[in-house]
Amino acid sequence: MGNVAVLFRVYPEEGKAEEVKKEIIDTMKPQSIALEDVAFGIKVIKVLFIHDDSKGSSEFEEGLKNLKGVNEVEVLEETLIS
Repeated sequence: MGNVAVLFRVYPEEGKAEEVKKEIIDTMKPQSIALEDVAFGIKVIKVLFIHDDSKGSSEFEEGLKNLKGVNEVEVLEETLIS
């Protein structure tokens, strides 16, 4: 068994990117996290989690969706790593 890396794109409500990013860091302990400018002041948050492949990534997706200030969550990439 290996580990799985899952990269999410989180769409925060307008003007809430920084506080959503902080909440993700404080509550979910991601491997990495970054703000990305999309266009016209719109920001998204890219979040990477690494977990054992016996677990599904849906717990991370649901956790992100349930955070206050999050409009949408998208899985960008999911890959098996050693």
